[in-house]
Amino acid sequence: MYDGGGGEHDLGYGDEVGSFDGWFDDVDDYTGVVDKTGESRPVVGVGTEGNGGQFAYDPPAIEVSTGTTVVWKWTGEGGYHDVAHVGDAFESEVTQERGFTFEHTFENEGEYKYVCTPHETLGMKGIVVVTS
Repeated sequence: MYDGGGGEHDLGYGDEVGSFDGWFDDVDDYTGVVDKTGESRPVVGVGTEGNGGQFAYDPPAIEVSTGTTVVWKWTGEGGYHDVAHVGDAFESEVTQERGFTFEHTFENEGEYKYVCTPHETLGMKGIVVVTS
């Protein structure tokens, strides 16, 4: 888990629930930001256990370095899901196909919040924190 560190990459995210201006307030499986900065193609599960069913991303919050390609992989559980950035930087198709993947390469630093549009109200949300 990324703990906010204190080093040159310390953005103050920490691992406390309630970070990101309440973004994860209704997400029951969020426990902090998982450090994936050493991985070139980290995988996030889509349709994993959480939020009263198979309505979660696993992990819901990751930190990656600029230039990293994040891969979202569908479990085939929980119905139709997608990955839709709230600022329209990326969006997958809506599907329930087990093993389907969607990927996006993050070239710029920042916080990239995303949702599953069919299940956003159930708390199916995630974030990619990109640092250099």
